Amino acid sequence: MSASPGVTLGAGRAARKTSAGNLNPFASSRRGRILPWLGIAPGLLLFVVFSLVPAVTVIFLSFTDISGIPGVPWRWIGLDNYTRFFVSGSTTANFAIVSRTLIFAFSVTIILNALALVFAVLLNNRIRGANIYRAIIFMPVVLGVTVVGLIWSLIFNPTGGPAASLWGLFGSSSAFLGDPRLAFSLIIFVQIWMSLGYSMMIYHAGLMAIPSDLYEAAIVDGATVIQRFRHVTIPMIASSTTVNVLISIVGSLQTYQIIFVLTGDRPTTSVLAMQIFSLGFGGSSEQGYAAAISMIQFVLISAITLVALRYLRKKETQL
Repeated sequence: MSASPGVTLGAGRAARKTSAGNLNPFASSRRGRILPWLGIAPGLLLFVVFSLVPAVTVIFLSFTDISGIPGVPWRWIGLDNYTRFFVSGSTTANFAIVSRTLIFAFSVTIILNALALVFAVLLNNRIRGANIYRAIIFMPVVLGVTVVGLIWSLIFNPTGGPAASLWGLFGSSSAFLGDPRLAFSLIIFVQIWMSLGYSMMIYHAGLMAIPSDLYEAAIVDGATVIQRFRHVTIPMIASSTTVNVLISIVGSLQTYQIIFVLTGDRPTTSVLAMQIFSLGFGGSSEQGYAAAISMIQFVLISAITLVALRYLRKKETQL
């Protein structure tokens, strides 16, 4: 019994469809492997050009005596720049700068996160004008380093600034940013004031994500305000704390802009990042030595960040 033309035609279509289907998976699979790379290619190119290449270049330059002045020859000197930092006649001054950098980072990180958490908790409550207060606290983040530095330079102006006028009410006077004993503390204060809004918003986002049922259950169990904060709030914002602390550590260890605007390159306020900027782009023109110090700074930041991250992650699992 012969097959009908309709059946034969249907079988032919099915065969062609199957044949095409056997090709399509190969084509789609190949396209599926290429398309993701095409999608990330622009970002990958930017990363290579603006991050990877400069990083490798800094590593290479740290072993040279390049000055950065066009036309001046440079040569490969190996570890001489690192030896100069650790065992030269300026070793005491260099270690003083490292110590000041660590003091700056530690002070900013601890005080900034404590204040940011307090403000976030206060403004998370439904108080009147909370949005206005958040905007006011966040405003320094929007202003930028230069504007903030100029504002506080005017405030701390010893000849007629608001701080000098207020100080004069108590029969005292001060050079403020010109006082070697006071300038560094004032820089820490300005850095905290400038970064407070950003850290506060991260904590605020973490607080908003806490289910209200947890607080209600704690109240039913008779927990006080302090107990609710200790056993509910702190564990639930542990991830926000980790993010804020790491951002504070990395940011403060790399800070030099606000120092440069407020006091310039002074021995009593200089930190590692300020020294790198001065040597690489100031009057010294010692870019090879500046590159070596930047590598030392990179190792210092990496070590402190990894230790902090490990500790904070461990605390997150324990809370």
